[in-house]
Order: sequence, then structure tokens, then C-alpha cells
Amino acid sequence: MEITILSIGRISLDWIQKGLELFESRIGRYIKFSVQVLPDIRNAKSLSVEQIKTEEGKNLLAQINPTDYVVLLDEKGREFTSRGFAEWIQKQMNSGRKRLLLIIGGPYGFSEAVYERADTKIALSSMTFTHEMAKLLLTEQIYRAMTILRREPYHHD
Repeated sequence: MEITILSIGRISLDWIQKGLELFESRIGRYIKFSVQVLPDIRNAKSLSVEQIKTEEGKNLLAQINPTDYVVLLDEKGREFTSRGFAEWIQKQMNSGRKRLLLIIGGPYGFSEAVYERADTKIALSSMTFTHEMAKLLLTEQIYRAMTILRREPYHHD
């Protein structure tokens, strides 16, 4: 199985980019992993929130394969402990799916079309984070899940 994070908007903070690169390289030792970044919508200031969500949704949907298991990061999604997330990742790996696609939306969330395509929603927290922080936190949690599954000394209960 491959795990892909798909997100809207580039990383502008150097320290977040360095953290992402660190965890991406570590995850690659365990599983095929990639990060795809879609550009922000151009001329967004002249569009309504719904128009922005619709345009972002079209761009996101164009990246989804029919066989992908699509997971939206959403504040109303299911929350996990780190061990629970590791168990959930293991179930996805055991399912025979080709790609687990974790999507981080733009600042206004997802369009209705993206919600309809999603297979499930998960939350990093009931708090809201910037897409940059969410990407770093998610990437670290995927790495943590891999170390938990391999019983390596990274996670401490």
C-alpha cells in the first residue's frame, strides 16, 4: 500500500518544511509514501468562499483515483490516540488497498463534492490548525504509527 498526503497550498515556513522533509524520509523506510501539493486558487480574493471551495474541490477530485481510499482531515472526523491511529493504519494496510489518500483542504474546508467522494473523515484534534501545521502533525503521526507497528522505541505510553 502507498500512503499519500494531498493538500492545498505550499509550505511557506522553513521550519515546517524541514520537519516535513525529516518525517517524509523516515516514513519512506517503512512504506511507500508521497506528498502532493496543489497550488492555492488564483484570484481567490475576488471569489466567494463557496466558489473557492468548489474550485479547490475540482482540483482535489482530479487527483483521486477510483480505487483510492479517501480520508479527509476534518475537525468533525474520528479522533484517535497515537496507538489507535497505528492500529487503523494497519487495518488499511491489511485491506489490500493500493493507496490511502489523506487530504488536507484549504482554509475554508471542502466542497460538497469532495465530502461525497470521501470514504471517511479523521481529525487530528478538535482544534483547528493551519494546513501547514496539519501536514506536519499528520506526517509525524504517520511516522509514529510506523514505529508503533514495528515496536520501535519512538512512542512512549
